Amino acid sequence: MQAEEQAIRETSRDGGGGPRVRLAGDMRQAAGGRRVKTMIGCGASESGGTLNWKGRWGFVRGDRRQIQTAVLGGADSEEPLMLPLEAIELDAFRRRHWHDTFWCGLLLGGCGLQLTTKLYTDRVCHFAHYPGPDGHPHLCGRRARGVASADHLYVKSAADVWLRARGTQAGFDFVQPDGVPIGSVVDIQLPHRRLRVHLDQEVAPVWDAEHEPVLGVSVPVDQDTLIQRWYVHRIRLDSEGTARRVRIGTEAFARPTEWFALDDCEITERGLSTPAVERIVRSRSTRPASPWGAGRTVKAPPAHARAQTLLRQLAEARRVGSVVVVTRVCRDVAALTEAGGELQAKLSAAIADADRWLEQQAQTRQELFHDLAQAIALQEVGQVRPLLVRANAIASHARTEAETAIADDAAECLNAHARQRQAEVAAMRAAKAEERARDEADRVKKLLDTLESRGIGQPRRAMREMVKDLICAAAGAGAYVDAQQRKQVELWRRRADGAGALAQIARQKKASPPARTARLKRTSLLHEQVGRRSWFKEPCPRCRAAKGRHCFNDDDSGGRDRRPLPHEERLQLIISTRNARPEQTTQRPPSQPQSTSPVWRVKDVTCPACDAAPGSNCTTPDGRPHQRRETHFRRRFHSP
Repeated sequence: MQAEEQAIRETSRDGGGGPRVRLAGDMRQAAGGRRVKTMIGCGASESGGTLNWKGRWGFVRGDRRQIQTAVLGGADSEEPLMLPLEAIELDAFRRRHWHDTFWCGLLLGGCGLQLTTKLYTDRVCHFAHYPGPDGHPHLCGRRARGVASADHLYVKSAADVWLRARGTQAGFDFVQPDGVPIGSVVDIQLPHRRLRVHLDQEVAPVWDAEHEPVLGVSVPVDQDTLIQRWYVHRIRLDSEGTARRVRIGTEAFARPTEWFALDDCEITERGLSTPAVERIVRSRSTRPASPWGAGRTVKAPPAHARAQTLLRQLAEARRVGSVVVVTRVCRDVAALTEAGGELQAKLSAAIADADRWLEQQAQTRQELFHDLAQAIALQEVGQVRPLLVRANAIASHARTEAETAIADDAAECLNAHARQRQAEVAAMRAAKAEERARDEADRVKKLLDTLESRGIGQPRRAMREMVKDLICAAAGAGAYVDAQQRKQVELWRRRADGAGALAQIARQKKASPPARTARLKRTSLLHEQVGRRSWFKEPCPRCRAAKGRHCFNDDDSGGRDRRPLPHEERLQLIISTRNARPEQTTQRPPSQPQSTSPVWRVKDVTCPACDAAPGSNCTTPDGRPHQRRETHFRRRFHSP
């Protein structure tokens, strides 16, 4: 604790006046002799949160840096993804990937658990682990979490697409020599050579090995290597949206690094080549134009210097496997007659060695075209493709008629296989489409049967949803729906449209009732003109409900199977039946004496409930006055 208390704190004031404490570390000697590094401090974390001792941020175990990359679909996926940093971009990202899952991929050095996205408006957005079963944050041992932590997966994806577009198949391996973190080195195995991509400085490049190094921008290279090799390849990845784009550079001595898109590069007999590499090779292989006038004599270089230059060119040409350059340099060496003694013997030995190498290359070329012809005869497309790629790479010059014919036959074999594969894929898609159409036709039949069995008394909301599914299924079935079924689909569509219009009108009336500017006389509704005990005395002509039974709910009234009120057609039938009966008139008995004083009746006052005028009955079903009218009458004409 004393060692921890002696950790250095440096406090300063920022623009907002808040204190910031910088973390500092110290190496202490432990009891067992090991040197232990302690970290103490409080302040702002990388995610923008404030660290404090009360929140137990003083001693943090695990890595709490923000996770900016993940993989799609599963823990072992090789499809990388980068999260946008801004909140507005993250909203669009979530809508675009609403059906995807994000994982802390094993190839990223992660734990293999699922991730979620965190949206912030006051800090950068990032991926995060789900909390553990105990509610505590999950501790992940993943080391690389920044934007560049998935660059090795982006390199593999881009290189695979690039090589496939050129008819080349390659193998990829994320090697970990000496236990370095995964993603530092990517090996790309081509048919006749191998590329090793160094994305960081964890593994030093080896220049005389069987692979060709491609260096990241942070990997240093000395000037002697640039002079000896003429050039080295570089690689960088630029962020574009939620992806990383690969760019290849060429660095040469006393020249700035030139960058090119991956599509501008090629795989040649020298290996990976860019437009800058072609210019460098031409400048080294072609005699430069003389800067002197025609009248001046230029002193030729010594024979020893020329011989050394030719020997270097010969060694470089053999290293890259260029038969054309080896042949030309051998002619230049044979034409050099000024050398003598030991140097001449060295040149003769180099020529003899180069001749043997050319013979081996000729034998290799003959065997290559022989194997290619056999693969064509056996229709082994898996063998034809890599052999043709190799032939185009190392044997594209000075072809004989037989070699040209074999190469043309190989290209035609690959084209025929591609056409056959396209036909198979088209047939498979047609079969799947036909199967889906048959399934949709069966679904149409089931939906029609269900609708017919429920009849017109079914709830209209459920009917509309089912009709919508029916229309979609009929569109997918296509020709497998007959004319009779199409008529039924159209009939149910019209019924659903009518039900939707009625429901919309009802919702509009409920949402925005008409404004009443003046108190108007209220018109009684049909169910108010018929007593409740008389609602079901007659059968319903609309839903065919029997006498004494409730009406079926066919317009979503009340959200139940039975309507709370009868249909208007049923009520109108009851009212018309009642009006057709003869009225019974009651006469006053003659023995009753006539009163000379006026007799006031309840209907002689205005009804405050229904606004019935004096002398008219109230709008109750049986014509009896409302309770409020009787109260008003008693207050006006009270008994003495």
